[in-house]
Amino acid sequence: MDRELKPFHADITRREFGLVTAAVVAGTLAGVADAQTAPAAVACTLTINNQRHDLSLDPRVTLLALLRERLNMPGTKKGCDHGQCGACTVMADGKRINSCLALAVAHDGAKITTIEGLAAGDSLHPMQQAFADYDGFQCGYCTPGQICSAVAMLAEAQAGVPSFVTANLSTTGPANLTDDEIRERMAGNICRCGAYPNIVAAIKYVHSQRRTG
Repeated sequence: MDRELKPFHADITRREFGLVTAAVVAGTLAGVADAQTAPAAVACTLTINNQRHDLSLDPRVTLLALLRERLNMPGTKKGCDHGQCGACTVMADGKRINSCLALAVAHDGAKITTIEGLAAGDSLHPMQQAFADYDGFQCGYCTPGQICSAVAMLAEAQAGVPSFVTANLSTTGPANLTDDEIRERMAGNICRCGAYPNIVAAIKYVHSQRRTG
């Protein structure tokens, strides 16, 4: 014989149900926190924009989080947080890196340069000035990463480092930065506003000034 199923009516109010649920979740989270004890702090020394910082850091802290949340350097932006957009690009010992993927303690002893460290007092870095002159930005969110990447990229090209589109890999000396070369070498920096033509023009201008200067 089929039995008639009737809805279950608990003698509990919505507020009481919410309080019980919150208590269960809080207890679960507390158990997780107890199980995941934070690791011991690690001593780390970084020279950031020519200033030495002797730090004691959780080894899980990224360089991006250190810069923005502890050292009050918000110029470096947090974009995708997956190393795909380039907004967080800084330079470590002259090489461009995604700071969102870089553990701060892994760069112990390194010299870090952020967008705040490029200018000389009130005088903009040539790349910063070129981005302003050639309208190499719109909203400006990606611009710090674009500029840091461009500065390091020119150093790579000067050292003769090839790219995927370099036609002759046997050529020695500084790379010839055509528009295609610049686009390829800057492919890791995304501009959602689409200011790419002006970004290329700004980089090309700085490159030409260095070659003729």
